[in-house]
Amino acid sequence: VQLVESGGGLVQAGGSLRISCAASGRTFSRYAMGWFRQAPGKEREFVAAITWNGGDTYYADSVKGRFTISRDNAKNTVYLQMNSLKPEDTAVYYCAAAARSYSDYLIKAETQYAYWGQGTQVTVSS
Repeated sequence: VQLVESGGGLVQAGGSLRISCAASGRTFSRYAMGWFRQAPGKEREFVAAITWNGGDTYYADSVKGRFTISRDNAKNTVYLQMNSLKPEDTAVYYCAAAARSYSDYLIKAETQYAYWGQGTQVTVSS
């Protein structure tokens, strides 16, 4: 399984950015997908997740109302639309694919994800 993120970059505070993650190597539509991020000197943290069928989404409290996760199963791609960005959103953002098909169990936990992308840098300037 390969996950390739794209769309990161530098944006001013209050701006928007959409990052994408293209998946290949297995049937994308059967697996939950998540976004995590890691800021310098901090541990990686959960950002958002979407169930395998796209029916439910989950967010960290810090991004709720500002970020939107979505998926296009026809394109094997998951997106993270980030609005009202803040300097504290600066981090490397990682896409992850769940280990088990048709499972949304503990969808916010890193341990439920078996495959990870290489990450894309998002920098928000003040």
